[in-house]
Amino acid sequence: MLQALELRKDFGGLTVLQPTSVDFLPGEVHALMGENGAGKSTLMKILAGLYQPDGGQIKWRNQVVTFRSPHDALTAGIAMIHQELMPIPHLTVAENITLGAEPTGTLGFIDRKAQLVRAATLLAELDSDINPARLMHTLTVAQTQVVEIAKALGRQADVVLMDEPTAALSDLEVAALFRAITRLKARGVAVVYTTHKMDEVFQLADRITVLRDGTYIGTHLARDLSPPKLIEMMVGRELSDVFPARGQASQDVILEVKGLSREPAYRNISFKLHRGEILALSGLMGAGRTEIVSALYGLQPTFEGEIWIRGQLSWIRSPADAIAAGIGMVTEDRKGLGLIPAQSVQQNITLSSLHKLSLGPLLDHAREKKEASAQISQFAVRTSGPQQPIHQLSGGNQQKSLIARCLLHDPDIIILDEPTRGIDIGAKAEIYAIIQKLAQAGKAVLLVSSELLEVLSLAHRIMVIRQGDLAAELDATKTDQVTLLHHAMPL
Repeated sequence: MLQALELRKDFGGLTVLQPTSVDFLPGEVHALMGENGAGKSTLMKILAGLYQPDGGQIKWRNQVVTFRSPHDALTAGIAMIHQELMPIPHLTVAENITLGAEPTGTLGFIDRKAQLVRAATLLAELDSDINPARLMHTLTVAQTQVVEIAKALGRQADVVLMDEPTAALSDLEVAALFRAITRLKARGVAVVYTTHKMDEVFQLADRITVLRDGTYIGTHLARDLSPPKLIEMMVGRELSDVFPARGQASQDVILEVKGLSREPAYRNISFKLHRGEILALSGLMGAGRTEIVSALYGLQPTFEGEIWIRGQLSWIRSPADAIAAGIGMVTEDRKGLGLIPAQSVQQNITLSSLHKLSLGPLLDHAREKKEASAQISQFAVRTSGPQQPIHQLSGGNQQKSLIARCLLHDPDIIILDEPTRGIDIGAKAEIYAIIQKLAQAGKAVLLVSSELLEVLSLAHRIMVIRQGDLAAELDATKTDQVTLLHHAMPL
């Protein structure tokens, strides 16, 4: 149905996709696998008309075609769910879902009632109860992801490109998406799927294509591969000891939270965080985890309660207050709250440490470049150089840049909200090692993660948040996934 023939793409002097050929068949799920920067998203964006290739051709139903825009690809029958969410925030959910395909009445005006019904029907296919009349900017990241998926499903496309579609979804939402994918296959739709979650690949895929460092490695039937073999193809080596050994936390309390409340998101949250400790916040999407850590960083200041840092009562009303108090944070919303896409990798990394890199009122550009280059090297950010625009990097390399920014101003308390979302297995192992090294160096880490294995393998303690309440506090070394889910599920 769809073929890539020797497709190549360059960015800023860096070839991010070497000549690559792969075909996609009707009625199959074809997984594209590889580490961050392997070229998966780039290939998808070429097929969807967002990027123009610097070499090669696209064949659509055995005819050579040129997609000069996403509209061209959509018109042909190719829809895409993007890794980076791209909603129009001040339109409603229904208006976003039907954008470009609005139902109209006899006089050509948009039929608002039919628009709401259409949106509600598509959301119901994903077992979602989001009100289609809500404005997009009021939704969580997870809800926004569901809307983006509903929008793509509503195009009635012959090929659906899914770039990390489950990165922000709960287990229940993932199950609903998988049921929708099964229905698409039955209709003869070709589904092209990227993910960093191994269990999803072997649950869904019929065939798997692997890219590494922008180079095509091979295509195999999923049943002919095992997880270890697939990882070896992706990273070029065997990967063992993904989770490093936990260090010993101290008894020195560096952060104490007393009775934090911000209705309706969360209420009466109290806990202590020790030096050298990794404390995880676990729970379902929308439970209030992100809102709690956002209060500690001043993004959404709490209405009630106290925050004590090193035994002193602290008033944190902005990220600047948090940074001054020794708190660093990597937010879950990389695009909306993390990156400044028009700026360079260097500028994004040094953004919160400019006071350390200045001579009086003037920025020391030589020192800034030196510090940024050191961070790029330490975190293995794949870039043509510090001056490359950060929007040209893969999602995983953007994420590593944000972690580098967080650590550059040397915080004592580090908040990581979904730090490995959109990160490949090799990079995850590197991030896990960094987290453990931070804890062993006496830093205190507050981790929010939706991956249960990640929480159980990294944390010393786990606080389970359920519908805004602290439902349980658990010893991670004596807890399993079933127990975690039992405490997280609504009563």
